[in-house]
Amino acid sequence: MSLSTAVLRAIPGAFILNSGIGKLNLPAEMAESLQGMGAKGVPPLAKMTPEQFGKFLSYGEIAVGASLLLPFVPTKVAGASLAAFSGAMMAMYLRTPEMTESDGVRPSQAGTALAKDSWLLAIGAALILAQGRKSTKS
Repeated sequence: MSLSTAVLRAIPGAFILNSGIGKLNLPAEMAESLQGMGAKGVPPLAKMTPEQFGKFLSYGEIAVGASLLLPFVPTKVAGASLAAFSGAMMAMYLRTPEMTESDGVRPSQAGTALAKDSWLLAIGAALILAQGRKSTKS
């Protein structure tokens, strides 16, 4: 694994893993609030109970973070998990009118924090497109 790929994996991986661990004992009220936002981007999430959603979110973040941090997980697989995770967040951002300005793209004050997660989508795409280095030993 190249140093640049390791950096692209380590920084978001550590952040997302920490976030998932922090949500392991998510109070039902907080889970319900996050579920309401999440269901705007991924409508089937509304069918879960808040408790199920809290576990799903926590375990999902832990899985994505771990896939990025574990060097034996192929870079393209780790990138795909990050792209799927951040793609869902971008869908939520774009489908929540109060997150964007009237053009539906530029972030409003309320949407700035979530819009910044677009960088995670870019990192996921970069990992998917990363070329593996082959040994040139003779």
